[in-house]
Amino acid sequence: MKRFVVFLMAVSILLMNFAVSFAAGVDVGIVLPTKDEPRWLQDRARFEDVIKATPYSVEVLFSQGSSAAEKTNVETLIAKGAKVIIICAHDAAAAGIAVENAKAEGITVISYDRLITGTDAIDYYVTFDSISVGEAMGQYLVDNAKGTGNPLYLYAGALTDNNAFLFFQGAWNILQPKIADGTFVIKNSTQALALKGIKALTREQQAAIIGEVTTDWDMNVAKSKAEAHLTAMGAADKGQVYILAPNDGTSRSIADVFAADTDVSKYFITGQDAEKASVQYIIDGRQSMTVFKDTRTLASDAMNMAIEILQGKTPATDTFYDNTMIQVPAKQSPVVIVTKENVKSILIDSGYYSAGEFTGL
Repeated sequence: MKRFVVFLMAVSILLMNFAVSFAAGVDVGIVLPTKDEPRWLQDRARFEDVIKATPYSVEVLFSQGSSAAEKTNVETLIAKGAKVIIICAHDAAAAGIAVENAKAEGITVISYDRLITGTDAIDYYVTFDSISVGEAMGQYLVDNAKGTGNPLYLYAGALTDNNAFLFFQGAWNILQPKIADGTFVIKNSTQALALKGIKALTREQQAAIIGEVTTDWDMNVAKSKAEAHLTAMGAADKGQVYILAPNDGTSRSIADVFAADTDVSKYFITGQDAEKASVQYIIDGRQSMTVFKDTRTLASDAMNMAIEILQGKTPATDTFYDNTMIQVPAKQSPVVIVTKENVKSILIDSGYYSAGEFTGL
């Protein structure tokens, strides 16, 4: 009996130690939308690079495009004793419940890259200047347009992502005056055509356009939509065309469709994220540009903010973003336009990529 009691006590101590270890298993928890896109794997690597020089621990979980999995990931990090959670939401509105649970446990929440909306449970937001990303895209198309009547095809990100609205808003800021004066003629959106005279679109007006031309950030959706649009158009709606594509993955899919259409003589197409595959497309002349958002900077900003919070400091911010509930203190990182002319100096010489990863440089 005595041995049995000793055994039970030993087991109890082991279980208590395990529970404590599990509860205190991570200092900074990170939730990213998917590991199926190169961008998010790059971000994970940057997070881990920054924190490994500190005494703090980090765990990165992926939601794989599922709001339910995202909520489970947050709950897992709460159970592991995370003191700071950095989350890039799959669905900006649905993520509100998950972060409210974290906030209720006294955890500091940093919204990363995509702003979580409709909740007051966000402490900080770390982002690129999303409106300037869209403005850079729009300006590139304007700078390469001559005369009037240039066919313009619009595509957008997901309706569930607040960034899709900010990117589109930025692009519309630049493109709308050139649509109104006839430089561009919108070919694939009746909603945008109906609103072409309005520069300052409401959220509802933006949603109407985005809902019509959304790619859902999905390359296959982008491909199917582009194919449908070109099939519906005649030769007069093609020729030299201008394409607003919301990111690199969709840009490559859309570019392939337009390149295969014999009535398209030339195209100018935007992108963002500087994904390796798109860098090669730019070198090969198959994608016109990308907006480079240095994830080293963004991830470092977010992780350094988390470290400051763990140290009891108040992180520095430089602006606020309205998430429909509160004004969220935010830190913004700069963006750079990359084309075939400067791809080497911006992406290779800076050490972001190595020359050996590409051909034709």
